[in-house]
Amino acid sequence: MAEEKHDESLSDEAEWSDDGVSSENEKVEESDSSEDEVAPRNTVGDIPLVEWHKDEEHIGYDIKGKKLKKQPRKDKLASFLEGADDPKNWRKIYDEYNDEEVELTRDDIRLIQRLISGRTPHAEVNPYEDYVDWFEYEDKGHPLSNAPEPKRRFVPSKWEAKKVAALVRKIRAGLIKAPDEPKEEEANYYLLWGDDTNSAENKKRINYIPAPKLKLPGHEESYNPSVEYIPTEEEINSYQLMYEEDRPKFIPRRYLSLRSVPAYDKSVKEMFDRCLDQYLCPRTRKKRINIDPESLKPKLPSRKDLRPYPTTCYLEYLGHAGPVNCISVDPSGQWLASGSTDGTTRMWEIETGRCLKVWEIGEAARQISWNPVADRPILAVVLEYDVLLLNSGMGDIDIQTKTKELLHVSEPGATEDAAVSWMQHEKHDGIRIKHFKAVSSIEWHSKGDYFTTVVPTFKRDSRAVLVHQLSKKNSDKPFRKLPGIPVTAVFHPSKKIFFVATKRFVQVYDLSKGQRIKKLETGVREISSISVHPGGDNLIVGSKEGKMCWFDLDLSTRPYKTLKAHSKDITRVTFHRTYPLFASASDDCTAYVFHSTVYSDLNQNPLIVPLEILRGHKAEHGRGVLDCKYHPRQPWLFTAGADSTIKLYCH
Repeated sequence: MAEEKHDESLSDEAEWSDDGVSSENEKVEESDSSEDEVAPRNTVGDIPLVEWHKDEEHIGYDIKGKKLKKQPRKDKLASFLEGADDPKNWRKIYDEYNDEEVELTRDDIRLIQRLISGRTPHAEVNPYEDYVDWFEYEDKGHPLSNAPEPKRRFVPSKWEAKKVAALVRKIRAGLIKAPDEPKEEEANYYLLWGDDTNSAENKKRINYIPAPKLKLPGHEESYNPSVEYIPTEEEINSYQLMYEEDRPKFIPRRYLSLRSVPAYDKSVKEMFDRCLDQYLCPRTRKKRINIDPESLKPKLPSRKDLRPYPTTCYLEYLGHAGPVNCISVDPSGQWLASGSTDGTTRMWEIETGRCLKVWEIGEAARQISWNPVADRPILAVVLEYDVLLLNSGMGDIDIQTKTKELLHVSEPGATEDAAVSWMQHEKHDGIRIKHFKAVSSIEWHSKGDYFTTVVPTFKRDSRAVLVHQLSKKNSDKPFRKLPGIPVTAVFHPSKKIFFVATKRFVQVYDLSKGQRIKKLETGVREISSISVHPGGDNLIVGSKEGKMCWFDLDLSTRPYKTLKAHSKDITRVTFHRTYPLFASASDDCTAYVFHSTVYSDLNQNPLIVPLEILRGHKAEHGRGVLDCKYHPRQPWLFTAGADSTIKLYCH
């Protein structure tokens, strides 16, 4: 295209006039008169045409006041085709002010070419003409000025004489001395990147500590480093998953030239940090021990050796219309009970996911717990102020006969202070235990006759923790006063020990002696759930700040290990009855599975290994997984979420 335009320009410039003389040799007569200039059609003046006339059909007015219509715009394809057919199209330019195309003349092109080449616009002008001295010096008998010379040019200056006399007096008085001969300065050489710890000046100081040296630049700091120093996109994305202190401070990039390198945006901050290191931060000598960091890491077994444990979602139980607050598994491992805010309590068959029974209670179920004895298919459901004991209907005729006898109240009874009242529930053929305030949790004893309820109330209120006996339809207050507001309470699996969790501590009581034997200091802001190991010597505590504390009751009253696993509140922690597993559920829509081996040797610490993060629930109104329970025989985990679903995770 460039060669075609050049040929066209030569052909146009080589045109001949009528008198046979080439147009290149013609001299254009120029005029300085303003009358020869062509006035513009548009008379609106110097205004932004594009902005002011953007929505108008005209661009301005002519000298007679008529509107200048906008010319129809050509698309790029039409302009390209027109330019291909017209050999003089390269001469045309668009005049935005007058909205028209103007064809450049040969004189205009010649003027532009001279400007581009760095010459004067007009060929008649010679910028290097000879200098003309307009003043004539020859045959001139008189100088430019005929004034006589002044007298002061011939008389010595008195002021200079006074100045010299004053300097002589100062020299004689010794006030002014001659400058000494300059001594040759010894060259002071030092190593720019060397160590100044052995210098003579620094040895005079007491306990001198040199400033830390900057790291010398390497190949990766080059503006055009080798390919092996430039990270890939996957490596750059992996940097975002690291902690901020572990991320590389500088990511190498390649530039074509040093001129293309931008300014370093962190230079001011790094220089400020350097000044802090050198001047403001105190430096002390520390004895460092060379230890391999890998040797400090605990030697954990492989996850393959710790199987089986739940990893994938196998089954979903759908049917609730609201968030599922609680779940409980039958001791035989065949049935699952769930309570929801939709006012129903359901019983499911675990292997098929079929809903067998629905209790229309009409109130939201807060907690639910199955009796741990297989011969007593009784389900305890915590409503707001009541605890409802229901007959699940499972078992043979003899079991059902005994269950109905247990769930029969002949005469309604109440405690002396009216904290609890037992009454018959005619609709569901069960027992309703009415409390004086809202109940937060319920837990059964391993023998199935006793269960405890927690009623968070005022501090030191003896009615906050109650122990109920199902066979005698009796309720008792085991403590005269409590040191704090209780959150939950559990029984020891084999001993007569009772655990009561307040907001920050776990109180351990001996029921046979009726006194406190230990006080576990969790160090968390607020406890949400606790669970006792089947062996009875270990305890885990979940908090509302996402931390879990493992307590070895034989070791100390402080946590043996604190795990920061979840980003939100932990809603439930639970141990497996037979497998060395425990799990935690949280409002961040995840459930964590851990391996926990407790050794019989007291000199060996428990082994805790994180195994799996189970996801699948969706957040609803800021809540995630509300409850989790293990299967009593299989390494299966059930989770209940705020999204109205129950999930079964298997190995």
